[in-house]
Order: sequence, then structure tokens, then C-alpha cells
Amino acid sequence: MDADVGLTVGDSLDRLAATVDGFDFAELSIGDGTSAVDLDENRLGSILSTSDTDLCVHLPYKQVVATPSPEINEGIVDYMTRLLDWAGGLGADKAVLHGTLRDPHDTDLRPVFADQLSAIATASDNAGVELVVENVGHQARGLPLSVLGDLARQTETAVCFDVGHAYMEDGNDGVDRFLSGWGDLVSHLHVHDVRSRGDTHLPIGAGEIDYGVVADHLGGFSGTVAVEVFTDDLELLGDSARRARNHLEADS
Repeated sequence: MDADVGLTVGDSLDRLAATVDGFDFAELSIGDGTSAVDLDENRLGSILSTSDTDLCVHLPYKQVVATPSPEINEGIVDYMTRLLDWAGGLGADKAVLHGTLRDPHDTDLRPVFADQLSAIATASDNAGVELVVENVGHQARGLPLSVLGDLARQTETAVCFDVGHAYMEDGNDGVDRFLSGWGDLVSHLHVHDVRSRGDTHLPIGAGEIDYGVVADHLGGFSGTVAVEVFTDDLELLGDSARRARNHLEADS
């Protein structure tokens, strides 16, 4: 497998320092409760340098991409542009954006989402960062899987495919259908395990996801893979990384 395997670390530099050794990159959350400008850039740079780790970022979780208000939409693009410029200045490779709308069932807003996504992607390109839009259709404001796939293709935007989110939305069949129709758009993966009763971000193998389905479509994947398991247990994180690598080997 040619993919780089990294780790999501939230917005905590302490967690980054404690867990990132042995991973190819860290995915750091910016915005929302933590302003990018409040992060200690010197410490961040030191941790990444010492661990020989690259940087990706996750843009604000709670901020929707599009609303019915043009003025608010303009502000959203401006806000994302500032964050992307900051991330690009630190050498971030990719930026993850949740595929969300004020009302994802309002079909009139979907062209607005496409325009917003294109504008944010342009800002990301200008910052030297690859934008990847993430499926969150299991959440109240998340676009359904197929809609997100269509809009990503329409705007030529790469996808962050969150395997666990797809399972929560539509089971293993949803994982299979998305990768069948839009797998060529996937540049970045979020891997973890879930259970249908609501447990999420478990170590791979502890839940119900059939990662063989992922391997069927993405064997030999050459993008980036972020382990998004909510624990600081280094053995569990390392085991999930190994399992992800094994599933995505070229001969899977």
C-alpha cells in the first residue's frame, strides 16, 4: 500500500505529542472552539519536526458550508479562507471539510452548496492545500451519501470518505454503493469502527463494519488514511493502523 497512515488528534497539541509517533501525519482540528491563531505554532512545528510527521487539518466541525443567506455564505467562505491560509502557511497537505447544509433536504440549497464548495476549494488551492469534503450524512445537517458524491463530482472536489459515518448512515451496503459510484474521488479516508446501536470511533475490529468491502474497492489505495479512533491507548491506535494497512494492501 502506498498510502500514508496518520492519526486524528482533535485540537489538542498534548494529544498530538503523546500519540503521533509512528504515524505519517497528524490531522489537527482548527476553528470552532479553538481559534487557529491561539495554537502555539512553535510547539506544533517542534512536535511535527521531532516526530517526522506531516500535517493535515480538519476545518470547523460545526460550521455549515451553505445557508439560504448570501451574506452569511460570503462570511463562511471568508472564514474558511483565513483558516486555509493559516494551514497552508504551516505546510498542511490536506484540509477536511464536512459536507453540511443548513437544511440538507432543501434541494434548492444544493446548487448553493456547490458554489460554496467551489469557492472554498479555490481558496484551498491558493493556499497550497488539497480540500477534501467529508460525508456526514448520518448527522442532522449532513448531505446524504449519494448527493455528496454527485456534488463532489460536479465541482471536481476530492472526497474524505469516512467509513464509519457511511456505515452509520446506510450500513455496509452504503459503504459499498458509495465506493462503487464515487470511489475514484476518494483521496483521504477516515477509518474506525462503529456499532449500529450508536457506538462510534471504535478500534477497527471492535464493531460491525466489513472492511473487506472497503478493500474490494480501494485495494492498493495511494491516498491518505487517518485513524479516527477516540482513545489515547497507543496499542489500540497502532493496531487499527495495522488493520487499515492490511485491508488496503494492493492484493486485497
